[in-house]
Amino acid sequence: MRRLLARRMKFHLFGAFAVSLGCAALYKFLVAEPRKRAYAEFYKNYDPMKDFEAMKAAGVLESAPPK
Repeated sequence: MRRLLARRMKFHLFGAFAVSLGCAALYKFLVAEPRKRAYAEFYKNYDPMKDFEAMKAAGVLESAPPK
């Protein structure tokens, strides 16, 4: 039973490191990359002036009243 804690801690430390790397990789490829692609696709054909005019016409903006 000598050095039982040290042996078990070493095993659990490596296991925790492997699990955390796996979780980080899963998050990157299942969440972050699709989100980046979605933002890139949205801004590829986004016209901010058209959006501004639509919000202005709808009366959303207080600083730019509708005409």
